Parts: sequence; C-alpha cells; structure tokens
Amino acid sequence: MTTRTQITNKGIAIIALLVLPLIGLIVANEWWELLLLPAGLIVVWLTLFRLDWAMWFVVFSTPLSVNLTDLTGGAGLSLPTEPMLVSISALVMVKMLFMGEYDIRLIKHPISIAIYIYLAWMLLTVITSQLPVVSLKQWITRVWFIIPYYFVLGHLFLRDPKNAVRFLWLLLVPLIIACTYTMVIHSQYGFTKKTSTWVMFPLFKEHTSYGAVLAMLYPAALYLTFRRSSWGFNAIAAVLLVVLTAATVLSYTRAAWLSLLGAGAVYLVYAFRMSKRVVWSLAGLVLLVTALNFSYISSKFERNTQDSSDDLNEHVASVTNVSTDASNLERINRWNCAIRMYLERPFLGHGPGTYMFLYAPYQKSSEKTIISTNGGNRGNAHSEYLSPLAESGTFGLVTFLGIIITVIVVSVNSYQRLDSNRLKGLLRLAFLGLVTYYLHGFLNNFLDMDKASAPFWGFTAILACLSIVSNQLNKANKANR
Repeated sequence: MTTRTQITNKGIAIIALLVLPLIGLIVANEWWELLLLPAGLIVVWLTLFRLDWAMWFVVFSTPLSVNLTDLTGGAGLSLPTEPMLVSISALVMVKMLFMGEYDIRLIKHPISIAIYIYLAWMLLTVITSQLPVVSLKQWITRVWFIIPYYFVLGHLFLRDPKNAVRFLWLLLVPLIIACTYTMVIHSQYGFTKKTSTWVMFPLFKEHTSYGAVLAMLYPAALYLTFRRSSWGFNAIAAVLLVVLTAATVLSYTRAAWLSLLGAGAVYLVYAFRMSKRVVWSLAGLVLLVTALNFSYISSKFERNTQDSSDDLNEHVASVTNVSTDASNLERINRWNCAIRMYLERPFLGHGPGTYMFLYAPYQKSSEKTIISTNGGNRGNAHSEYLSPLAESGTFGLVTFLGIIITVIVVSVNSYQRLDSNRLKGLLRLAFLGLVTYYLHGFLNNFLDMDKASAPFWGFTAILACLSIVSNQLNKANKANR
C-alpha cells in the first residue's frame, strides 16, 4: 500500500469520525440546514484529492443544479455546482501560483490571453462601478465559471483527448433528464406556449435560457449519434438526439431556433469546403448589409398590441414579427435602454452586473410593452453584446468580441491543419455549439449562469486544446520534411 493511499484512507477515517457525531447532533436538534455541512466536507475532500472527479461531478450536476434565489428568495447560489466551482477555482489558483501545476501551452494560448484581457478590463470597470459590490460579485462569478469550465477542463482535455467526449456525455445525459422532466410537466398542460415559459422550473428559471442550452448542445448530440463508435453508444446518442429535438421545439424559444439555423448555415461552409476568403467575404457582406439597414429595421418596431401565439405554427411565424409581438418589442425596449446607458458613460460603463438595477430611468413610456416592468428592477439587457457595452463601456464589448474573433480564427486555422476526421468532427461540434450562442447572444445573455457557462467555456476549451494539437502536428510535419 502506498503512502498516498495510507494518507487518503486515514483522511477518510478522520472525516467519518467527525461527520457521524455531527449528523447525530443535527438530527437530535432538527438543525436540518446543517446537513449541507457533511456534503461540504465531501466536496472539500474531492477537490483536494481528486480534482478530476470533482470536475466531472460538477459537469454532470450543472444541468440539474437549482438556484437558491428561485426556491427561497435567499442568496443567489446554484447548488451543488457553485460551491464546488468556488473551491475548484481557489485550489487551481493556489496550484498555479505556488506549486507550478499548470499546462503552459494552455496558459499562453491566444484564446487564454483574450480571456485575460477581457477579465482585466472587466475588473477595472468594477473599480469605477456605480454599484461596486454588485460589480465585484459579477466579476468573481465570471472568474469562478471560467477557471473550472475553461482552464481545468482544458487541462483534462490535453491530458487525454477522450475526456472531451466524456465531457459531452456528462453534460448531455443530465440535460436529457431535465428535458424529460420538463416535457412530462408540460404535457399536463397540453404543451401550450403559455406554460412553456415555466415548466422547466426549478432546473431552469425560464424557457429562453433553457432553449439556449439545448441549442448549444444540439451539435454535440449529432456528433455522438453519427461518430464511429459501438452501436450501443450510437443508439443511446440517437435517443438523446430525439429527446433533445422534441425539447427544443417544445421550448417555444425562437432565439434557439434561429441560432440552430445559423449554425446549420455555418455547417454548410464545412460541407462545401469554402475558402477562408469566401467565408470572410460573406460574413463581411452580412454585417455590412445589417449595419446599413439598422435604422430602417429599428423604424419598424412599433407599439405592442399582442403577444406570441399559443399555436406552434403561428409562434414560428412570429419570429419575424417586430411590430406587434410583445416578446420581441420588450427586447427592443431593453436594447434601447442599454444604448442610452452606454452613451451616458461610453468609456467605462456603469459597472458589471448593474444593468438590471439601473435601466429603469432609461425606459421611454412609448417603448414599454405589456410585459415591461414599471420599476425596471429586474431582467437583463437581452443581449450578450449590448450588456458589456452598457456595463463596461466600449472596451467591454471589444474585449468580449476579442474572445469570439480569436476563437473563430483559431478554429479555422486548426481545422485546416488537423488530419484526423475524428478530431475535425470534435472541432466542428464545439465550434457550431458556440456559433449557436454567438447568435443567441444578440437576443439574450446567460453567461452569468452555470448552465450556459459550462458548454460555452467547455467548448472554448476544446477548441483551444485542438489548436494546440494541430500546432504540434504542423511542427511534426515540418520536421519530417
């Protein structure tokens, strides 16, 4: 028996001796809240001695996590994930700073550097925030999502490429459990649009975040279904894909549907092997046409008269309804507020996380809808791009776009260098999953949630690691020549 095993066993024995009397004391006095303490000790042990197990547990738990704010109105904390994310982040920082335990290739990667710049500017705007405590909490939350879901997972992916596939399964299986739960509840109300907004509670707060996560993981389900593997795994993946498809349709989340269409268009670029010049030209043309016609598009947004239809066909048609659909019009109201906030403080913004507390005075009565909040005291900017613009100023948006642009450039270059179809397939699914969120980000922002952050930063980590692999292959090929 090794010394490490002896120490581990001794540690387990000590924990057991401490935990059992504590449980007896809790039961005797009915201190039920303290039952979380033994769970916390288990979390600490896992984090200290088996960081990989702790990370996989967090990944699996993420789609099934429950926010305390939603249940009790107390602290905004997702259980069991966020306490473990905090512990993992702290341990990883200690290991990196004092023990030198990190993979320098990931630490120095261009995507990682783009993330550092983003976090650094965000921290600067915390200092100048109108609500410093709120902004500091927002920044810390962003950090404890990025370190585990990007850096820790990235380390695991580099250690063993099979861990990337393990990550997909550990996200998809519990997500399908959440989908099944949601659809069972939804069926009791006839699968109506009205009830679709809350039937996923408490696993998801509402249907838009639910739809965004479903869309992000849809390419992963496709990849697992059609990759070369045993027929058993392919069959299981096919079942997951069917359930995921039904859940996406029944989520009534138009932004998710649109994002999947966009990802499908990007897939055609891969399928027809379009050159980088053609891809960038098409992207530039789309952006140019949108920019030149933005004022015309905005002028079509009129006063609300109705809400989205219960009928699925009519709801699909309402995707393009920008003159009467309340959901669409409320987004415009929030966007306009974000722009006005930005124009007031264009350089440093109002502070990370402050939009929901400050946007009320920027609403115009003519732009409010039947679903607007008069106090303007809840909700976000409904845009992953306008939100940092209002909260962290011009460079807040620029640094976030810097991450996206770096990911796109790295992905395109890596795809051309990879010679393995399996690795290319893995890159495609990760990139397409991110594309769904890049597009979804025009209509919503959910990166302050663990459920959206896990696939977003996890897919980003996959792309960074595949880039490292492709660079190694490129160097090896040059050496052989």
